[in-house]
Amino acid sequence: MAGQQFQYDDSGNTFFYFLTSFVGLIVIPATYYLWPRDQNAEQLRLKSLRRVHGRCLWYRLRLMKSQQSIIPTLKKVALLFGWAVFLLLAYKVSKLDRDYQEYNPYEVLNLEPGAKVQAIKKQYHLLSLKYHPDKGGDDVMFMRIAKAYAALTNEQSRQNWELYGNPDGPGATSFGIALPAWIVDQKNSMLVLLVYGLAFMVILPVVVGTWWYRSIRYSGDQILISTTQLFMHFIYKTPNMNMKRLTMVLTAACEFDPRSNKEATIRPTDNVEVPQLIRELGNINVKKKEPPFCYPYSFKARVLVLSHLARMEVSEDLEEDQRFVVRKSPALLQEMINVGCQLTMMANSRGGFPAPRLVTIENCMKLTQMIVQGLQETKSPLLQLPHFEEEHLRYCISKKYKVRTLQDLVSLKDSDRRSMLRFLGEEKYDEVMAVLGSFPHITMGIKLQVLDDEDSSNITAGSIVTVTVTLNRKRMADMFEKEQEASICHGEETANTEEANQGDTNKAKTKVWQSKNKGAKKTAKSKKKKLTKKKALPAPVKSKQANGNVAGNEMAVTTSAAASTTKEEDDEASDKGSESDEGETNKDSPSERDEESDKQSDTEVDEGGGGDDEEEWEALQQSIQRRERALLETKSKVTHPVYSLYFPEEKQEWWWLYIADRRDQTLVSMPYHVCTLRDSEEVELKFPAPSKAGNYQYSVILRSDSYLGLDQFKPLKLEVHEAKAMLDNHPQWDIPDTEEEDEEQEDSDGIEESDDEDEDND
Repeated sequence: MAGQQFQYDDSGNTFFYFLTSFVGLIVIPATYYLWPRDQNAEQLRLKSLRRVHGRCLWYRLRLMKSQQSIIPTLKKVALLFGWAVFLLLAYKVSKLDRDYQEYNPYEVLNLEPGAKVQAIKKQYHLLSLKYHPDKGGDDVMFMRIAKAYAALTNEQSRQNWELYGNPDGPGATSFGIALPAWIVDQKNSMLVLLVYGLAFMVILPVVVGTWWYRSIRYSGDQILISTTQLFMHFIYKTPNMNMKRLTMVLTAACEFDPRSNKEATIRPTDNVEVPQLIRELGNINVKKKEPPFCYPYSFKARVLVLSHLARMEVSEDLEEDQRFVVRKSPALLQEMINVGCQLTMMANSRGGFPAPRLVTIENCMKLTQMIVQGLQETKSPLLQLPHFEEEHLRYCISKKYKVRTLQDLVSLKDSDRRSMLRFLGEEKYDEVMAVLGSFPHITMGIKLQVLDDEDSSNITAGSIVTVTVTLNRKRMADMFEKEQEASICHGEETANTEEANQGDTNKAKTKVWQSKNKGAKKTAKSKKKKLTKKKALPAPVKSKQANGNVAGNEMAVTTSAAASTTKEEDDEASDKGSESDEGETNKDSPSERDEESDKQSDTEVDEGGGGDDEEEWEALQQSIQRRERALLETKSKVTHPVYSLYFPEEKQEWWWLYIADRRDQTLVSMPYHVCTLRDSEEVELKFPAPSKAGNYQYSVILRSDSYLGLDQFKPLKLEVHEAKAMLDNHPQWDIPDTEEEDEEQEDSDGIEESDDEDEDND
């Protein structure tokens, strides 16, 4: 039996195959994921946003970053170098000699397969003369020729070649290991062990441990777990949190602590610059000794946030720290909203502690808007627009225009708007209108129903109510176009009315003598109308079913005279009717009459409500399919860039949608973060109906996380009915006594029959 032989690659040929495969496995995926995207597309996108977002801080920073960044160039160089190595190795592998080739003696002798013995001998004689060592030939080549000649002429060698592919018979199976032989050389054993120990006992555990330690410190939204615990502690401690307290809790996050986050820094110059900002800001609870509000990092972050809201200028070092704090704040406030919702659900399900008030969660949303726009809560939303300053607001809030919100500015006529904004030049006015036109205008459609119920419009106590909100997003520029169309139509209507009025006055002037006759005709027509109205009183009899009891009373009044006249005829027909009824009752049993009534009711339901049931079923199936598609689809969170003059990075336009009871200051449904609203979006909000029957007034609230003054409130009226009582014994579950007796009788008869059969057999 042939042996087995393991050997390392002394020549190094096999190692190149391994190395080529290894480099290819790294280079190909890295190119797909790391190759810089088309920079021209990004430049074109920024160019298209320049007219509207050219003054935004994030836009200017993006332009500077794209000009100064060399990271894309370094990525390209590294990937190209990897591809060069891969191609070089592939070329090297293609040039390697194949060590393992199928042995063919005909090829060695330059003969065609199946040649005759004479031809083989003749060819061997010619090649021997040419390659014999005594005549200056190649010794190796001569040995190959002799071996091939023996394989074709010697019977044993020929059998070995046909069976094993080798004239010498079966050889040892050789396995090549794609590693060079010096790795297992005794001289290099200590070095190899050292490398293996360093790689698998030091580097690998350190890398895995570092990754694991970092991952357990952060939540799924990349927020530190310690920050989430801090928010939960203070919201639990202060359910009703005002804006000042909320700012303190936000700036106490561990993301701003250099001990927890390396991006946060404490500079030596902070001891001079931060107190100077405090004197300019005023009272910011400097003497507060409650930890962590009194820690230096929290104190500094609070000062930077308040100075950002006041739009104050800071030094270059503090400006860099301020951008870091402002950039982190929206995600931290979203985490605070999530914590408030979790505490609300825990308080509603378990009890034992008060749930956070609605004002706390709404203050988190308002603070997000304020930080994105760099505005204080008391400031006008008009300051979100470019070229608007505090001194310009007096033109807007004057008695002539009374413009206090963005919607008021949009609803103005173009002429009034131009005259009000006369302090702006033509170029600045066009820029303001372009920015205002890019702001969102959202319309909400609300549908209230109870899914998986026979009557989806009937809300019973404790049922799960589903509010389907359809959001449609348009630009404010569309409102400008509608306003212009409406003004044109209004102008035409006013012109037509003026022409008509002028015509009437001309007629009145030219034909004064006809006015008296017209007046007489009008009085005659009015008298005729009164008469016709009096005659038309019996008409409401037709609407007796729709109008309920009132219509029934009217019917009773109007038909009283007819009833008195037909009384005698009814008395005469009653005898005949009673006889016929008796005959019918004798013919049909009560069970037959019940069956007929059931059939009639079924046919009525099929005729009247069959179409409605099919429509409801189709609508239900469509909604289920829509929800399944929404679960499977992954929509992009890139919606529309936000216009923000002082926010340091590009932010997308997102919204919060929720239902609240503003009278009790409680959440009815948890806020849903709408992150995919580009043109239209459908959102389902679910909540349990109140446990007591009655009328309830809720509000469907849509809040922006980026703009001030664009929030919407829609009333939601809820009429809750008493739930139907559960039947202890359903009619289908009750088995009549007669049926049980019949079954027992049948069983007894069957037993008797079986006994009789046994006797007969005996």
